[in-house]
Amino acid sequence: MRKKSLQLHKLACIALTVAMVGCTDLKEQVIDEVLGSNNSNPENALAAAYGQMGDATFVDHGNVFALQEYSTDEALLPTRGSDWGDGGTWRAIHEFTWAPDNSVVTNTWNNLNSGITKSLTAISSINSRPDFTNKKLFLAEAKALLAFYTFHTLDLYGQAPYRDPSDVNAPVTVRKADTAIDELIKEVEAILPDLANLKEQSTHNGRFTKQAAYALLADMYLNRAVFKNRYAASFDFNEVAVSGTGTDMDKVIEYTSMNINNTQFKLSSNYFDNFSINNTAGPELIFVVSQEINTLRNSDNDFAYMSMERNQKPSPANRGTNASCITPEFYATWNNNHDDPRFTRHYQYADGTWFMNDGTDVSVPATSFVPNSASLPWFHFNRGLQVGQQYGPRLLSNGTFEMTADGRIKVNKLNCEKNTSLPMDFTPELKFDNPVQAVFTQAQINQGVRVFKYEFDPERDNSSSNVDIPLYRLGGMYCMRAEAYFRKNQAALAMEDLNKLRTSRTREALYNNAPGKELTTLTEQALYNETGFEMYWEMYRRKAAIRFGKFDLAGTAKQASQPYRRIFPIPQSAMDASKLFTQNDKY
Repeated sequence: MRKKSLQLHKLACIALTVAMVGCTDLKEQVIDEVLGSNNSNPENALAAAYGQMGDATFVDHGNVFALQEYSTDEALLPTRGSDWGDGGTWRAIHEFTWAPDNSVVTNTWNNLNSGITKSLTAISSINSRPDFTNKKLFLAEAKALLAFYTFHTLDLYGQAPYRDPSDVNAPVTVRKADTAIDELIKEVEAILPDLANLKEQSTHNGRFTKQAAYALLADMYLNRAVFKNRYAASFDFNEVAVSGTGTDMDKVIEYTSMNINNTQFKLSSNYFDNFSINNTAGPELIFVVSQEINTLRNSDNDFAYMSMERNQKPSPANRGTNASCITPEFYATWNNNHDDPRFTRHYQYADGTWFMNDGTDVSVPATSFVPNSASLPWFHFNRGLQVGQQYGPRLLSNGTFEMTADGRIKVNKLNCEKNTSLPMDFTPELKFDNPVQAVFTQAQINQGVRVFKYEFDPERDNSSSNVDIPLYRLGGMYCMRAEAYFRKNQAALAMEDLNKLRTSRTREALYNNAPGKELTTLTEQALYNETGFEMYWEMYRRKAAIRFGKFDLAGTAKQASQPYRRIFPIPQSAMDASKLFTQNDKY
């Protein structure tokens, strides 16, 4: 099993004295980083702030993803035999037994804090150069990144550090979610005139543009009521907006509509194109973590790698890791909806061969090769939720795929790598010996429906990828707007948005490119389910679960929990390093 070693930063890092990472050219599609410590260069400092997004924070499964997904009714990472025990760190997130010393909680805090630090450094660096050509634009982007990192820190921890970047002697202070959410909204609204529109001033969707800011503002307004009263039994989603005009939900509708009505964006008929290799120019993608396999910066395959079994090999040089899976509760929401184009999609090879993954496959052509590795054949797994017995190539002892006599990749019934007598049968049910402990024996490691939403990039290794990670995309804007309409008692408009998502997505040619089916009625539970169909595995579920009153409920390997669990504790290492923070309630 692969483990990532993340450097733990003391709270002193927030004092802005750590060495940063530089960059090459902000005009490039991907902001490449090179080693450097001179952040007097505004481009270097801003690139370091952007780079933190892809340095584990929003791309590694053990950071924001873990806290937003594994803590919900959608997903979990159980212990599987001898793998993924790690002192209970992973399953604690789903069992709601985490404490201030949990390494996932700590690593996520450290990485988000590094993002805040680097954003503040970028602001200070840009302000120190009055003659800098791109000062107005870069300053607006740096402030937007500060708001973005701070928003996520407040969402997960209820508190976030801050230091006035215009005063070198300014003390570090703490922002609290209930008051800071309004400050953040005002700050982002204030910089809107200085941000570029997407594709203007050499920007791309890996940069913070006006459109990214509209998405962030919609996100902040949608969750504002939760931030203001985290432990409430219910939330007032129709408070007067920060501007004093309209309500929170009116603002969600306003800002999402700015992106929905923008002709630069279009819903992809193939839903999974949003999560495929080289998705950089995807028409839905508003704001992404730009990833590219090179030697200058990090990229990560985790969102694909974590669910794949170790014997599922996209190439002879790569494999999955048999870790995270879908909960039975989330899988059940798809009942009577397995023909939804977002549920699963078969892969078709260039010669017309479909990989059915149902036992009927004998072979697939060996004419697809790993990019930049012409000697490695590329086996393409299907996408979406994978359930039941799995099939694929078998790796021979000489390190090559087993081939047929006519030179095709032979397709075999697969068994689990760590238990070679156990069929790789991904079951919807999770049967733990102790119902409230997510621990499988070696004889149970096949259990759990797997998520193949992101395409596995086999070019280099398990930790590298050319798949940009969507942070905001058009599908999410429709989900946010539908929820806002629903909370304003405009269910017909909400259903119209959800049906736009359903019918814009089509199945593969194997099913005559059939579109998804329209809803005819809409309840609150159906709305919650629909956001799950569109946004699963995208770091969205926890916020939605809290808003819909689902987060505290009992579920698989989870007992009913108290409202204090709606935020995570300040890590013990941060509490030990400074008296600045007050530990969150009941931690």
